Amino acid sequence: MAGYRRDDGATHPPLLSPGYKSTVLRAPSQAPILLPHTLTEITGPLLGEGRVTAADADLTKHPDGEATGQRIIVHGQVRDSDGRPVPNTLVELWQANAGGRYLHKWDQHDTPLDPYFTGVGRALTDSQGRYRFVTIKPGAYPWGNHYNAWRPAHIHFSLFGRAFTQRLVTQMYFPDDPLFAYDPVYNSVPEAARSRLISRFDLANSVEAWALAFEFDIVLRGREQTPMESVK
Repeated sequence: MAGYRRDDGATHPPLLSPGYKSTVLRAPSQAPILLPHTLTEITGPLLGEGRVTAADADLTKHPDGEATGQRIIVHGQVRDSDGRPVPNTLVELWQANAGGRYLHKWDQHDTPLDPYFTGVGRALTDSQGRYRFVTIKPGAYPWGNHYNAWRPAHIHFSLFGRAFTQRLVTQMYFPDDPLFAYDPVYNSVPEAARSRLISRFDLANSVEAWALAFEFDIVLRGREQTPMESVK
């Protein structure tokens, strides 16, 4: 069986990052226990033909109207450690609206909800591992981690592998955000790997008079792997 290099600790954020206060409560205090694989761990997500549609990748459209805010295109390629594209991978995203508020009962940020924006979408990568979403640029928001704490504008990404337990979660940021220096989540990532979380402005794939584009490639393993969060 072919092996692979284990994480060298230079890419992903540590499970315990005291500046990011919620990790103090959720980080494991004892060594993990290795559990044997069961059917759940070895069978893949059987999406079935037609369960993921093109409409799922356009967050700006709603049956009753169109979302408010700056329309953007977010696209990229999912690659493995050898640079090969990863096709037919389920990519999900979720985000705040243009005012920086999530459609969630726990989010009581003092900015209006958008009745035409759910903030969730999904797409399957094509034969070249590429995905594309149309959405609204999210706003920054206060999050109570410390005094005057604001999260930079970001989009959450989730990728599924061949089984439901093979799930990776990360965040995509936008270039030149002034809040980077003040965000404990972003700064919990080792410094050398932080730039891999920042999308690239892409004028070539922007649509004239309609939407700006941002490119965000996701690398699953290897020296250029994208930093991932723990979902345990």
